[in-house]
Amino acid sequence: MITEIAQIDVKPGTEKEFEAAVAKARAAFGRAEGFHGFELHRSIEKPQRYRLLARWETVDAHMVDFRNSPNFAEWRALVGSFFASPPEVEHTETVVSTD
Repeated sequence: MITEIAQIDVKPGTEKEFEAAVAKARAAFGRAEGFHGFELHRSIEKPQRYRLLARWETVDAHMVDFRNSPNFAEWRALVGSFFASPPEVEHTETVVSTD
C-alpha cells in the first residue's frame, strides 16, 4: 500500500467550489482499480492550499492504471479549473505508524 500526496493550490475565492468538486469526484476514484480511499486536507495557515492523500495498492495503480483511464479525465474535468498551479505529487510508503 502506498500513499499519494498531492499538494494542490487553488485560485483564491474558489475553495468551497473546489471542495464540492472533489466530493463529486469520489465516484471517479472509487471506480479505479487498486484505489483504497482518499482524504482531502485544507491548510489552516494557507487556506488556498490542500493536500489530497490517496491510498493505492501500488504506484502503477495510480500512475499507469488511473492516470490513463477515463476516471482520471473525469477527475481533472471536475477540479482542474480551480488549480492555481499544477499539483505537486509524490508517493510515500509508511515506515512507522501508531496504528
